[in-house]
Amino acid sequence: MKKEDKSLLIDQFIETLNEYPHFYLVDVTGMDSATTSALRRECFKNDIKLQVVKNTLFEKALERRDEDYSALSVCLKGNTGVMFCATANAPAKLIKKFAKDNADMPALKGAYAEESTYVGAENLEALCAIKSKNELIAEVISTLEGPINSVLSQIDGGTTIHGLLDAIEEKNS
Repeated sequence: MKKEDKSLLIDQFIETLNEYPHFYLVDVTGMDSATTSALRRECFKNDIKLQVVKNTLFEKALERRDEDYSALSVCLKGNTGVMFCATANAPAKLIKKFAKDNADMPALKGAYAEESTYVGAENLEALCAIKSKNELIAEVISTLEGPINSVLSQIDGGTTIHGLLDAIEEKNS
């Protein structure tokens, strides 16, 4: 491959890294074309961009960025696919689901999600547990709704409380 082509690929990786805040490195060794096509379809359905990369070129793209990705350099060996995404836990859930049906393929090598680095397949459960921004917002709203709903229900029941207080007042008179 010519030096200009390599430079162009590195620049494309950098653009993709700028576009997506999270990425997962997966081992695609041993995946046949049917399995790879099925994985690509699932990625497309879940708004995940899957790209098979040359390890050295992707590592050079990571080195050109401001963040420290040095912990992920051990993951860039063998056949590597990169899953780029906007939602931090989406690829982890996809990998977990897809691996059940396809003999543990693809295997997680490492990930960069929510400004943290994860190395090794043992982190898959932790990555699945990461909550997306929308999930966190929904949790906060439901937590705030509880007391508000309680107050509203007491206000709605105010006519009975008012009647009870009137009855107590009349009894005391």
